[in-house]
Amino acid sequence: MSFPFDDLAEKIEGELYFAGTERDNAMRMVYSTDASVYQEKPIAVSLPKTVEDIQLLIQFANDHALTIIPRAAGTSLAGQVVGNGMVVDISKYFTAVLEINQDEKWVRVQPGVIRDDLNAMLKPTGLMFGPETSTSNRAMIGGMIGNNSSGLHSIIWGDTRANLLEVKAFLSDGSEVVFKDLTKEEYQDKCKLQSLEGEVYRSIENMMQDDEKQQAIREGFPKASVKRRNTGYALDSILSMFTSGSSFNISKLIAGSEGTLCFITEAKLRLLDLPPTEKGVVALHTNTINEALRANLVALKHDCRASELVDDIILEYTKTNIDQSKNRFFVEGEPRAILMVEFFDTTKQGLLAKANALIKELQQEGLGYAWPLLLGNDTLRAWDLRKAGLGLLRNEPGDAQPVNLIEDCAVDVEDLPNYIAEVEALLQKHQVKYSMYAHAGAGEIHVEPMVNLKTTAGKHLFRTILEETAIIVKKYNGSLSGEHGDGRLRGEFISFIMGEKNFALFHEIKQLFDRKGIFNRGKIVETPKMNDFLRHEQDKPRKHIETTFSFTAQESILHLAEKCSGSGDCRKTQVTGGVMCPSYMATRSERDTTRARANMLRHFYTNIETHKPGELYAEVLDVLDLCISCKGCKSECPSSVDITKMKAEFLQQYYDHKGVPTRSKLVANFSKQMKLASVAPWAYNSVFGTAALRRLANKSVGFHPDRTMPLLGKTTLLKWWERRSKKMTDGSSKISAGKNSVQVNNARSSKVYLFCDEFTNYNDVEIGQKLIGLLEVLGYEVIIPKHVESGRTYLSKGLVREAKKIAVANVNLLKDVVTDDIPIIGIEPSAILTLRDEYIDLVPEDQKEQAKYLAKNTFLFDEWFAREMLRGNITKDSFTAEAKQMLLHGHCHQKVLSSTQYTLKCLSLPENYTVSEIPSGCCGMAGSFGYEEEHYDVSMKIGELVLFPAVRNQPQTVIAATGTSCRHQIKDGTGRIAKHPIEILYEALK
Repeated sequence: MSFPFDDLAEKIEGELYFAGTERDNAMRMVYSTDASVYQEKPIAVSLPKTVEDIQLLIQFANDHALTIIPRAAGTSLAGQVVGNGMVVDISKYFTAVLEINQDEKWVRVQPGVIRDDLNAMLKPTGLMFGPETSTSNRAMIGGMIGNNSSGLHSIIWGDTRANLLEVKAFLSDGSEVVFKDLTKEEYQDKCKLQSLEGEVYRSIENMMQDDEKQQAIREGFPKASVKRRNTGYALDSILSMFTSGSSFNISKLIAGSEGTLCFITEAKLRLLDLPPTEKGVVALHTNTINEALRANLVALKHDCRASELVDDIILEYTKTNIDQSKNRFFVEGEPRAILMVEFFDTTKQGLLAKANALIKELQQEGLGYAWPLLLGNDTLRAWDLRKAGLGLLRNEPGDAQPVNLIEDCAVDVEDLPNYIAEVEALLQKHQVKYSMYAHAGAGEIHVEPMVNLKTTAGKHLFRTILEETAIIVKKYNGSLSGEHGDGRLRGEFISFIMGEKNFALFHEIKQLFDRKGIFNRGKIVETPKMNDFLRHEQDKPRKHIETTFSFTAQESILHLAEKCSGSGDCRKTQVTGGVMCPSYMATRSERDTTRARANMLRHFYTNIETHKPGELYAEVLDVLDLCISCKGCKSECPSSVDITKMKAEFLQQYYDHKGVPTRSKLVANFSKQMKLASVAPWAYNSVFGTAALRRLANKSVGFHPDRTMPLLGKTTLLKWWERRSKKMTDGSSKISAGKNSVQVNNARSSKVYLFCDEFTNYNDVEIGQKLIGLLEVLGYEVIIPKHVESGRTYLSKGLVREAKKIAVANVNLLKDVVTDDIPIIGIEPSAILTLRDEYIDLVPEDQKEQAKYLAKNTFLFDEWFAREMLRGNITKDSFTAEAKQMLLHGHCHQKVLSSTQYTLKCLSLPENYTVSEIPSGCCGMAGSFGYEEEHYDVSMKIGELVLFPAVRNQPQTVIAATGTSCRHQIKDGTGRIAKHPIEILYEALK
């Protein structure tokens, strides 16, 4: 069926994607999935800008029998935002905090406001919004209302329904309503309205006054002690209002309705006081799951604030995840499970008393073998590890992957040990591997079976496990869904769990609000079969995909793309911080997320054998366009979905079909260009140092005319070092490094190799000179061994085959030179870290061990310098006692593959130097990205998120930046000259 979307596109202010263009097709593919196992390409995608847009979309849906699928962050696990309709994404434009009432403790927001970002804004008021999902740094209020989200502190802060005061929304006829607290008299006034709103109030009153329906609700819904209950519509909450005589609030019904009853445009939320500042977590280590769940009952008696489980499957995957491996500091031995029990108190003494009382009872009961107590910021690191569970599980090798299926079932906490024992027996009967984690304190363990959905047998097993688990849930009078919702996953089993009479009531509610099914049709009621429309086709042969990079560690490039769970960690903003994903932070468009890129690559490589020449290439290129290869996803994505690597590989394959664009060749061959220009550096500098000439030169190659260019040194670092080495004598001599001359210490204590990268060799020559001068004064002999360029520029433009030649050459040249005793260090992070990262996957198998050994002995200058400090070889005695304040911006690759902590330690060595780190992600330059005309604006937007304002706000402070691109971006964006830490330390020498 065709729809007149062209007319609609002319009327709305927002975005609409529906046609056959590459961009439209790509957007529809991007929105075909969420964080569930489902996939269905929508008919259209809209990003409305105004409430009038939403009203127009509703009218269009009514006129053309089209269903609207409201979508926020798209982190739903039950397929709530997947379907054959028009996805309406409010996450980009409906992001305003409209009103904060500190005295009455409430806030009014649009549905696209992110929970953690809201709390960051509220922090100065001493207030917060309580419900805290594991996705809280990207979960949006609209989605939290739709799923009635809870989170790890729900035992004290409650679910979203309990903290929802009112919603403003559009009903299915396009009329606007506000559902809020009403007295009995106000409710009766609403019943008199001759409108859909009036009909809603009248019909709900009639339903709640029907004795038979009341009885069905009381008997069919989970028992009252089950705190997490999100199966079907919340008629039990509505009934309690009518029977208790309390105020009436239909917003409680909207919570958990998954966008099937109305379209929310605003929400008023209850706020809570911030918790006490003293926090501690008892990390109970156990040998069995059952032991942890019995300990959970003990913990709850001690009035804890949270009690969360992490099992050994998740803990195993934290060992190989770059970020989470740092958060394992509290793990002792090899526990089957860890129960993390949190306490708050106003004093440390009170906190310790609570924690120690629990530990004492656990020990008396013989529960656990280790009970470390974590305090302060260590608790945050532990909770980060717990929250990463879903993504970490995607590192499971093979086609049997963790599936969201029975992960949301909730029972009374007293029943939890027996319930989980029965579920374990069920899974063991089917010989299914599984993981268990999360909300023990709330009676809801996320059970994740590993099922191969690429086979027909796996597809049937998927259904069987849910069907058999539903029987166990009903036995304990629990809830099939606790906080993740029914969607299209569990809707099929609602009638069994709740009873036919209650299921009929759910149909009544849906019909009452939405007769035509324009709101998220096929969710909760009238759902398709739960094992239809899965991401994968069953029993489909997989074609081997030839790649230049080795993807052996990830099984294949397709498997790496498939590791994306859709959990949306890449949708966090600059408020939360981190590296991933800079372009999304700037644009707030789903197409610019790591998730979207992984999904497009999955689409491409899944069907690669059926592609016609050129088919889907344009769509993939469109979605990859703003990936700036920051590598943030390699560490911050819990599934380690390395888009930087996959993008480079895809581009190489694309070039093999289409040829290499001229500008890509130009950038990739940077070293060759600079080598030629360095014959007459004055000529190059006169062109690019003159604004008018530079603008013309930039435009000729597709660079933005306003972007300044790095100039050449008077000589190259390599030539300078070779000439200088010949002049050095065995006695004392002075060396020149820039404007300063320093005395060389000839009592050389050790040697170190310097990787003379292409950027330092041609553009940042003075930094290289100062490094050599600095280290020689400190007693080191600096040697530049024979090697070629790093290959970074080729990788950045997807010329992976050329980069492979360079990697092979460098490993051959350095394998017998670099040792444990004499490592190689580098200045530019993007270059030197190539030896540690990409080279291992570029060289052939017979060079792999040599590449790994080289990687082990390759260091950033900062890492090596900090190590020498720790060994006592470099001390503050060599440096000035003058005071200086600095701000540090770290390079993306450094943050991902190393750490800025080394740089902070180096710059803090002079005794009166103080340095703080700018909480910035990527600077936005990202190699050539920020130079390119079509990317310039996004590049500058990224800089404006955190970096530029931080630099402008500290006009007297020295700015330090480790990356050459970063320093150039700071110069162009703020007019400030940032220094490499090497320059700062060199100038600090006595």
